Amino acid sequence: MRSERTRFCPQRIAILALAALTGASLAAQSPAPQVRPELREPSIVTGVPAFMPPPPPMPAALARRLDPVIDSIWAGFDMAAAQQHVEFISQYWRLAGNAGYDASIDRVRNRLRESGFVESGTGAAILRIDTYPSGGRGWDHSVGTVAIARQGQPDRVVLSRERDRLALCINSFSTPAGGIVALLVDVGRGDREEDYAGKNVSGAVVLGDADAGGLWRRAVVMHGAAGVISTALPGYLSADAPGARPTPRDTWNILQWSSITYDEAKKSFGFKASPRAAAELRRALAEGPASVHVTIASTFSDAPARTLVAEIRGATLPDERVVMAAHVQEPGANDNASGVATLAEMARAIHAGIRAGKIPAPARTLTFLFLNEISGSRQWLQDHPEDAKRVKYMQSMDMTGEDVTKTGGSFLIERWPDPGAVWERKWDPHSEWGRGNVRASQLRGDLLNDLHRAVCERVAGKSRWVVRSNPYEGGSDHTVFGMAGVPSLLNWHFTDRYYHTNLDTPDKTSPAEMRNVGVAVAATSWLLASADAAASLSVAELVAATGTARITFERTEGAKLADADADPAAARTREAEIVAAWRKWYSEAVASVARLVTVPVDDGFRASVVRVGAPFEAGPAR
Repeated sequence: MRSERTRFCPQRIAILALAALTGASLAAQSPAPQVRPELREPSIVTGVPAFMPPPPPMPAALARRLDPVIDSIWAGFDMAAAQQHVEFISQYWRLAGNAGYDASIDRVRNRLRESGFVESGTGAAILRIDTYPSGGRGWDHSVGTVAIARQGQPDRVVLSRERDRLALCINSFSTPAGGIVALLVDVGRGDREEDYAGKNVSGAVVLGDADAGGLWRRAVVMHGAAGVISTALPGYLSADAPGARPTPRDTWNILQWSSITYDEAKKSFGFKASPRAAAELRRALAEGPASVHVTIASTFSDAPARTLVAEIRGATLPDERVVMAAHVQEPGANDNASGVATLAEMARAIHAGIRAGKIPAPARTLTFLFLNEISGSRQWLQDHPEDAKRVKYMQSMDMTGEDVTKTGGSFLIERWPDPGAVWERKWDPHSEWGRGNVRASQLRGDLLNDLHRAVCERVAGKSRWVVRSNPYEGGSDHTVFGMAGVPSLLNWHFTDRYYHTNLDTPDKTSPAEMRNVGVAVAATSWLLASADAAASLSVAELVAATGTARITFERTEGAKLADADADPAAARTREAEIVAAWRKWYSEAVASVARLVTVPVDDGFRASVVRVGAPFEAGPAR
């Protein structure tokens, strides 16, 4: 599993779906991309689309139990408040320990306090803030400006915090008062030694096309530059990329935020340049030697990292938990102010529904975590070992509020690892994030995927919400809980053409989408915390029906692939292995209702579970 790969990594930065440009350039010439179909390509055998089977309908008894809960949360979810959270939080460059991160935590805490959560005592809805040492130094900045400086002429600003928002790299140090003026040197790529041949960059500002980290290491650490300006953008935006648009690149105002290594001795800096800014700088160099005036005011803080913990106490099994988490850090509106806003408003709506008697109190405790991605989840598990042992399920919420007509993303459930994470299938593709490192021997079937998909489809009946799923890939808080053995999944949107850029702003978010996701996650989590024997058997039947359809489909489509393969015998062996893996996974998924049920069960319940799961034990799926 891929616990170390986070949303910060350059691999993910390099897979935006399309160019995120200024409103006057490419976006004005090209229609918004259509929402991806579940099946991206026709069958490679027949040329006829082989669609994944639709999810089976939710059993009527389960729907009757869930619908009042869904209706109450739907009515209680405050979309206006969710959007206001996004607008407030996204004004900050949020890193654990800095003022913007803490202001975001405090805003959510105040909202939940107003909604009846208390910070003392043992009430039904409680709040607390956990702290731990932050290794990120709480960096932030108020000024980050690059201007072309020519003697006798006014400075011409090409990059600034006011216009470009995220141009200054994390861990950049302040310049002296008034800034510095330094020679600008273009080194081409800048991450290879040959790029510096015959060039003296000591004390200069180096302009290069390599990623900011690689450029900084070569220019500053090895050659003594004062700082760097990286022009790096994803490769598919290059002029020779397939499908590249004939829009002048030097008008684009997009840039992807980045970081350099913290180095207290060098006290250097890095910037990311948009294509527009890069073109201006290179035009200045074409006119002759050029200098830049760099002005930076940045801060570092050793304040602790904070995790806001909100809990709705379970009525009968309060020591068992269902966890929902959203990460606070990062500077974007969709990533991840929308996840924080969604989690806050769904927590409020669940609590309000319980207090009004519209939602039965859960048997297990519902735990809401607002935290620093990856490290916050690890710290919570480490600091609360007894609570961690009793977490039954977990859902992560990352980029939950996208306006899909603007971003090009679509809502996805990233599933708890199933055979789709091991064997790539045209009809069940990974997202552009890419597959994780999952082996067949690691798979353990669980009901979570199919139950949550069914609840999402139930919520989708209230709107035109499109629900899709992707195999497990990893990279957010669900990975951490999954590594601890907790069945976990991710609710997210991808691919987003504004991902990790200065253009991930509140106008790209949708309050309706936050409500769709929030209601679905809340209703699923409530059921995971509340299922009695009857509901658990209904879930077993739902999972079995889904599994039967999936295995039948895999067998049918796999046989077509094998017949068309250059080595049919080997292909049939492979296909038999895949079908066997799905059968084993669904046998375990049905049996996992023993983990779901919140009441003592008798032999009749156990026998019923065995009966429902029996078709996956032997013989072909029907």
